[in-house]
Amino acid sequence: MACPGQRPGEPGQAEVLWQGEAQGPPAALCCAVLLFGEVTQPSCVSQFPSPLPVPRLAVGLAAGQGHQPPRPPAGCFSEQKMQSTANYLWHTEDLLGQGATASVYKARNKKSGELVAVKVFNTASYLRPREVQEREFEVLRKLNHQNIVRLFAVEETGGSRQKVLVMEHCSGGSLLNVLESPENAFGLPEDEFLVVLRCVVAGMNHLRENGVVHRDIKPGNIMRLVGREGQSIYKLTDFGAARRLDDDEKFVSVYGTEEYLHPDMYERAVLRKPPQKAFGVTVDLWSIGVTLYHAATGSLPFIPFGGPRRNKEIMYRITTEKPSGAIAGTQRRENGPLEWSYTLPVTCRLSMGLQGRLVPILANILEVEQAKCWGFDQFFAETSDILQRDVVHVFSLPQAELHHVYVHAHNTVAIFLEAVSEQTHVASQHQEYLFEGHLCVLEPGLSAQHLMHTTASSPLTLFGVTSETPKGLAFRDPALDIPKFVPKVDLQADYSAAKGMLGTGYQALRLARAMLHAQELMLRGLHWVVEVLQVSCRQTLEVTRTALLFLSSSLGAERLDSAAEMRKGQEPEEAAELRSKLRTARLLSSCSQSVMENQACLNSLRRELVKARDQVHADRSLQQIQCCLDKMNLIYKQFKKSRLSPGLGYNEEQIHKLDKVNFSHLAKRLLQVFQEDCVHKYQAALAAHGKRMREVHTTRNNLRLVDCSVAACNTRAQGAQEGLSKMLDQLLQAQALPSSSASNPSPASQDLALNMQELCREMKMVAFDLQDNNCIIERTRGPSPTGPPREEAVPGPPTPLADKALLFKEAERATGHMT
Repeated sequence: MACPGQRPGEPGQAEVLWQGEAQGPPAALCCAVLLFGEVTQPSCVSQFPSPLPVPRLAVGLAAGQGHQPPRPPAGCFSEQKMQSTANYLWHTEDLLGQGATASVYKARNKKSGELVAVKVFNTASYLRPREVQEREFEVLRKLNHQNIVRLFAVEETGGSRQKVLVMEHCSGGSLLNVLESPENAFGLPEDEFLVVLRCVVAGMNHLRENGVVHRDIKPGNIMRLVGREGQSIYKLTDFGAARRLDDDEKFVSVYGTEEYLHPDMYERAVLRKPPQKAFGVTVDLWSIGVTLYHAATGSLPFIPFGGPRRNKEIMYRITTEKPSGAIAGTQRRENGPLEWSYTLPVTCRLSMGLQGRLVPILANILEVEQAKCWGFDQFFAETSDILQRDVVHVFSLPQAELHHVYVHAHNTVAIFLEAVSEQTHVASQHQEYLFEGHLCVLEPGLSAQHLMHTTASSPLTLFGVTSETPKGLAFRDPALDIPKFVPKVDLQADYSAAKGMLGTGYQALRLARAMLHAQELMLRGLHWVVEVLQVSCRQTLEVTRTALLFLSSSLGAERLDSAAEMRKGQEPEEAAELRSKLRTARLLSSCSQSVMENQACLNSLRRELVKARDQVHADRSLQQIQCCLDKMNLIYKQFKKSRLSPGLGYNEEQIHKLDKVNFSHLAKRLLQVFQEDCVHKYQAALAAHGKRMREVHTTRNNLRLVDCSVAACNTRAQGAQEGLSKMLDQLLQAQALPSSSASNPSPASQDLALNMQELCREMKMVAFDLQDNNCIIERTRGPSPTGPPREEAVPGPPTPLADKALLFKEAERATGHMT
């Protein structure tokens, strides 16, 4: 395609497209209309160099890529009318887009009424060599893929017999339209970006399989089709610059769009340096890199002071002097230094998990030196690796931050844990997880496909052992990026400023939502942790009470020891060991007190969390910001409409001025709500979260110490019970006297029998005490007013009631024999 300002068909020239971006000239600059063989421009673009004369009847370049340019005043173009081919009909005012050699209209099939897009070539296109004219038809006939706009037919208009390509109609406009929407001023959301990446990679893979190089990849040449279920399907289009080219072949002709051109092509086409190099298929990779960066951030990667179109020499310097690994370069002031970026900006809406995998790809395809630049095979392999991964959402309580972890389904859980460690800095062995209120034990050897299905609103909750200060959400204050209106009435400048303010407002709304969502996840995750610790308290308390039952038998056991020692000193060492174990068990009483204190602390914390969650749910800052945005959007749409008109009358101008004042007040109010309500509450919530996390960690450490003590004491107490049972058996065997002496028991036997009867009475009382203790434990197990269902206690040793009943029967049998 020919470049404005140069004679169409002249070889080796780039197609220059004015874009409606902040870095370049305003979108209204397009409509260079030719009158009497020369191009005239609207007054608002007089500061830019005027194009050279072009042949009569050739239309200059349209606004932007793939979107409808502003229409000039009546009389500049020929009268609007209906046009048709044999099978399709369209009106010239249904313009979808316009380029240097053709215009695209929305048309209908005369028989079925089906919507299609028709590309009508203008006079300038026929000045190109015939083989160039036919190239686009041949390429499109050869391609057949869901991510490439389909060609239905090639027809001619009735009167002028102009060539017409009948193509698939994409109702969603172009990717550039999507990016120019104020909602996407800072880039696409992650899900939509992945759709773009998937579609572009699939479409480009089909081109390479067919040996085709596109040579004009840019957002305006990626169309969006809305599927039956509302999903986005992106398709490559505009193959006017495409041609067949194998991997080892080169070409010397230059096509493309300035901001997306490979630096070698930029040097020749834009700076008009003599040809020195031939170009290969990898020039498309540079354009893809710039396009992906644009989609991820909402801006171009290489921006000289004044914009790419005004400072072409610095633009070339940025792209050629870029250090290896850098993905963006900026000049912030005139004649200032060049600043390099190796990461995506903080305003980018992509997660760090995705950014970590995308940035190396961008760094390796945005390489000037062909020897360092990746080939298509490696590009397809690395992008496919991203697209084949599953996303696991993990909310880190220590950091108070939501992470997106990209893992393959065939990876092991150990690889997933390592990926989490890279993002959260919590070592794999210290990671503990909760999901929907329940503890999750992740076995490192299992396949990652066994991980639960997560979403941003229902993530895995990571509770590590670290008690670091939570850093929370990283963001840039939107007030730093908000533009201002110029004092005078300038329709184009006012529209651009309103668009920038509205984009900043949407960014503030997204940040406010993220902050509120993070507060909800913090409170919910801590609530679950408290619930788990309370279950642990109840289990520890139950084990403690069980062990205390063994302790309650110690007095009777000591009397039993005394009786045993009277019998010629039989096994005094065992009796002494038994008494030692029982004395140790008395430590359980202090452990029980400590558990109950920790339980009271957790109950207090749980009430605090419930109150905080009620406050979060009652927050109305999002509604206030949305209300401001709705009103700003109405004014923005009016500004967008006004910029297409040649001028405003007096009354309209006064209304326009009032709208500017109102728009500024709404933007100020929006930022005030964001900063004073959202940010202030979020920072307070982070501070409170850090304090609660420290309390939880302290309580948890205390419970772990108590658990260790209780476990050790319980083991000794169980040993005491076994020793007591063994001693009873020995006594029963020792007291089994001949029947002749049974009628005349000795005084020692009578004392022993009395001691055994007293022990039986004490054990009966212990059994009743145990029954009361069990009732208390059951009450502590009662359901909480909020939170998930309780987990069942882990089965422990046999219940003390059963053991004591057995011991009671043995003692009763022994006393019966002795009496």
